[in-house]
Amino acid sequence: MGLLEAIILGIIQGLTEFLPVSSSGHLEIGNVLLNVQASNNLLFSVVVHAATALSTIIIFRKDIWAIITDLFKFQWNESVEFVLKIIISMIPIFVIGMLFEKQIEQFFTGNLLLVGSMLLVTAVLLAFTYLVRNKEGGKVGYLQALIIGIAQSIAILPGISRSGSTIATALLLGVEKEKAARFSFLMVLVPILGASFLKLLDYLDAPVAEQAVSGSVLIVGFLMAFVAGLVACRLMISLVKKGKLIYFAMYCGIVGLIAIISQLI
Repeated sequence: MGLLEAIILGIIQGLTEFLPVSSSGHLEIGNVLLNVQASNNLLFSVVVHAATALSTIIIFRKDIWAIITDLFKFQWNESVEFVLKIIISMIPIFVIGMLFEKQIEQFFTGNLLLVGSMLLVTAVLLAFTYLVRNKEGGKVGYLQALIIGIAQSIAILPGISRSGSTIATALLLGVEKEKAARFSFLMVLVPILGASFLKLLDYLDAPVAEQAVSGSVLIVGFLMAFVAGLVACRLMISLVKKGKLIYFAMYCGIVGLIAIISQLI
């Protein structure tokens, strides 16, 4: 992997991790177009995912600090309740990740037919949010947290947007727009860090396969993903508040069809 590929893939990861267009799906498309074998670049994947996690922490630093401060009061409060809901939301993806890790890896083989089909699913889900764009919502409940977590676990498939599926699910369940975006972005921190840690362990087990990835490539990829993540996260929060997800539904539909057609041709 060269610097140009690192720049492109870093930007793709940073933007699509937060925008509802599927980071995994776009990375699969990017890997196919750039002829990059992602399986041989585990360390690069760890680095760019860490960059997007850091951008989330910076954007929500006040929320995270307030939650940590409230937790150490050792009393039942809104932050403790919020963390409990986050934990509940992580149960589905934890179960699927532990039980079906090998099966999940088989989806990431550059199959653009699968990616395109799942992008169409994302498009339909985002389009449904147009029906509730003007409705007032409430906070995330415990059952809603579990359902949103199920949506996140389905987003393991390349082409299903994690942010798109979780935010759309929250909105359709009656959650207020800003609360839906906040919950969606904070709930993914632990899974992203956990997945990055597991990939790092895989790299440490067989680091020889990573010799082609230089330090400069890793630094450039990190910076691109970090900056793009900051921009995309702020943009996504604004768009969710304004009920503008329908435009991403159109985008996912178009890209999905192009991916499917290109694979069939």
